[in-house]
Amino acid sequence: MLAQLRTFALLGIDAVPVDVEVDTSPAQQPKTVIVGLPEAAVRESIHRIERALVNLGYRLPYGRTVINLAPADLRKDAGAFDLPIALALITSMGQIVADQLDTFAIVGELALDGTVRPVVGALSMAMEARARGIAKLIVPAANAREASVVREVEVYGVGSLADAVGIVTGLAPIDPVSPPTEDIEAKLNKYAIDFADVKGQEFAKRALTVAASGAHNVIMLGSPGSGKTMLARRLPTILPPLTPDESLETTRIYSAVGKLAPGESLLCVRPFRSPHHSISGAGMVGGGSIPQPGEISLAHHGVLFLDELPEFNRNSLESLRQPLEEGRVTISRAAHSTTFPADFVLCAAMNPCPCGFLGDPKKPCKCAPIAVEKYMGRISGPLLDRIDLHIEVPPVPFEDLSKPGDGTGSAMMREQVFAARAIQAKRFGDKAGGLNGRMTSRQIRTHCVLDADGQTTLKEAMEALGLSARAHDRILRVARTVADLAASDTITQDHVAEAIGFRALDRKLWER
Repeated sequence: MLAQLRTFALLGIDAVPVDVEVDTSPAQQPKTVIVGLPEAAVRESIHRIERALVNLGYRLPYGRTVINLAPADLRKDAGAFDLPIALALITSMGQIVADQLDTFAIVGELALDGTVRPVVGALSMAMEARARGIAKLIVPAANAREASVVREVEVYGVGSLADAVGIVTGLAPIDPVSPPTEDIEAKLNKYAIDFADVKGQEFAKRALTVAASGAHNVIMLGSPGSGKTMLARRLPTILPPLTPDESLETTRIYSAVGKLAPGESLLCVRPFRSPHHSISGAGMVGGGSIPQPGEISLAHHGVLFLDELPEFNRNSLESLRQPLEEGRVTISRAAHSTTFPADFVLCAAMNPCPCGFLGDPKKPCKCAPIAVEKYMGRISGPLLDRIDLHIEVPPVPFEDLSKPGDGTGSAMMREQVFAARAIQAKRFGDKAGGLNGRMTSRQIRTHCVLDADGQTTLKEAMEALGLSARAHDRILRVARTVADLAASDTITQDHVAEAIGFRALDRKLWER
């Protein structure tokens, strides 16, 4: 007897429909075969499924059983096929009558006692079910909240194979999971940290306000303990609120790699990722035989913070070039290519030298000039060209640390960011993502016209610092954002001068 049902495979962060077909022939020699390019996790699933069936009182297949996972040219590598295969098996053997099986899509991994374990990518599967017109989806109970975010699909969370049998047969129906709207609204865009926690560093706060306003990448240069990490961690608090679409898109990435916290249905704040400097290139951009997203995709719609930037592997850093320019990364394999979203604000930090105290007014630097040269040389010029703001973060003097009251807080900075972004949205509409940091060369020529004084200032800086054409465009983008923060239609000499002042590393490289 033939039984068919629908499930999904995960390819990167996208769910791909898979048909499970099970045919049993009692008259033939006993054997169970899985076909359809199954990987090891799927080939081994038959042993898990058989023991789960026995422990729940079902009969094992008696005769030749063929399990086909279609399409045949798509590699299947996950335990999420256990539950649909088990249901199709007992249906094909006549042990249950599931007249409504074709209205469901089913995913889940089985334990030997028949309980259902969580899977990765449940949100992507629910979104694909919606796109395919599938009205009902059965998922593990642990994945039910994240899948239920897709309101057009009825999501049923099951804790065991017996629960799933009760649903598809109608003998023990349960209610679909309700979308968790109240919890999301209470947590959406709520942060426990604030820029007011950072004493002093008003210049750095101004630079980060510019960075957030135009989605500009930024690198901070300063000695240990000057507050670089504190500043970076608070950058998401002044970015615009996470929209529902952005939250859904980012959550889908976290769901695909199994990084959603237990019981979490949607990301409520912009992600902040801070990978260790020992991370590999594959860990940074993604990879694997079946490509998985890396840290830059996990930072999508948020902030990627790279502390101790020169300590990162050179290949890991150079791999950032494409996503910094395009907002996405493409990973190519022999069988196929996968593109992951990676639209983030890069915030990096580094010491001025190996010991960290070059230029410190209190602590002398013990590094030889050649050591400083080698340390700074670990960051390539092309990568620095893609970072708009280079700022120095000096040690905070005692007077600022002991001053009563808070410094500039996130609320004030956020108001400035919102006002600047409103101007950009009116200027660009849907073009360039509506942000100065995403302007094309043609848009720069249109929207970043300088007067004579501004042209002279930029020319002198280009000649003195030996800046590249890309750095020239970066300065114009930043100057446009500075002008927007001042609500100025024109870019003046002061705006250009401030933008040039945010190129500290260019000045230091020139001085050497």
